[in-house]
Amino acid sequence: MSFVESEERQALRKAVGELGKKYGYAWFNQQARTGGHTTELWLEAGKLGYLGVNLPEEYGGGGGGMADLSIVLEELGAAGSPLLMMVVSPSICGTVISRFGTDEQKQRWLPGLADGTTIMAFAITEPDAGSNSHQITTTARRTDDGWSLSGRKVFISGLDVAQAVLVVGRTEDARTGKLKPALFIVPVDAPGVEFQQIEMDLISPDKQFSLFLDDVHLPREALVGAEEAALMQLFAGLNPERIMASAFAVGIARHALDKATAYVKERQVWKAPIGAHQGLAHPLAQIKIELELARLMMQKAAALYDAGDDLAAGEAANMAKYAAGEVAVRATDQAVQSLGGNGMTVEYGVASLVAAARATRIAPVSREMILNFVAQHSLGLPKSY
Repeated sequence: MSFVESEERQALRKAVGELGKKYGYAWFNQQARTGGHTTELWLEAGKLGYLGVNLPEEYGGGGGGMADLSIVLEELGAAGSPLLMMVVSPSICGTVISRFGTDEQKQRWLPGLADGTTIMAFAITEPDAGSNSHQITTTARRTDDGWSLSGRKVFISGLDVAQAVLVVGRTEDARTGKLKPALFIVPVDAPGVEFQQIEMDLISPDKQFSLFLDDVHLPREALVGAEEAALMQLFAGLNPERIMASAFAVGIARHALDKATAYVKERQVWKAPIGAHQGLAHPLAQIKIELELARLMMQKAAALYDAGDDLAAGEAANMAKYAAGEVAVRATDQAVQSLGGNGMTVEYGVASLVAAARATRIAPVSREMILNFVAQHSLGLPKSY
């Protein structure tokens, strides 16, 4: 891993940043407040090849890795136009299908995921399972021609814009009768699939849903990869999820910090800009330091994942997600404080970032579960749950 990005990645950052600024936070916020979507930006990013930079070239992708995809989301977020579904569609779903899918599944789904014409949601969380994925009850039973899938999922992003959803369910082991994890691609318009929007106190164009699966009949080829290897396949998708969640949070933090520093450089109440006072300068400087540290851990996690070291990438991705979520919360809160009363106005567009940043400490994995992971796996402490 080099601390100097290649010319190609520097060019990618610049190009994506220019695209993000073309739309910007004012446009993004307008979409969110009016019930609109980010489809226009999504499709342009896909057409330019940014959404599929991590996917194989033979299926329309860029042939890169998570380091490249995280750059795209970070720069869009820093420009005020973060695309939440990048955490899910090309990252989790694209990675799982490209690594474990059949040739037919790759040909069917990856080109659309790469150019943005297809969006795939991801469904793992359940009402009674929460962070305990071992308690998932969504179950697939074998039929003569495939599978029948039933269950319920909650807090599923983007079902209103997705064509399919990658569902984490369970199948019954014929030998033991025990349930084991399995991954299924489910078209959102399949009979028996219903979803209902969850009203959130977030200003975001991305909606959250409850997903209901009532005896959904699926063909045999809906199963992704090997049934007995589903747990490994699931975790192969969760590391990219954490890396991209870090990129999402880092982008928000950068955007908030940029707004705050620009304001305090110009705002003058006494004889000098308010940014000259340590009461504002020091918190912003501290956030800058914490932001750079989070970015470094995110880049380390992406480098390890792209190198094929899933175990080390898991530790780094969790740490990156923790650090990025923490600095996003601090950056948005300090941005509001730095702008004072203006920080609460729609015109300056800072207060609306607070809830989005706060969500990065909860999803897609909470800071407490990350601390559990680090305590157990990094420090070797006894399991607490």
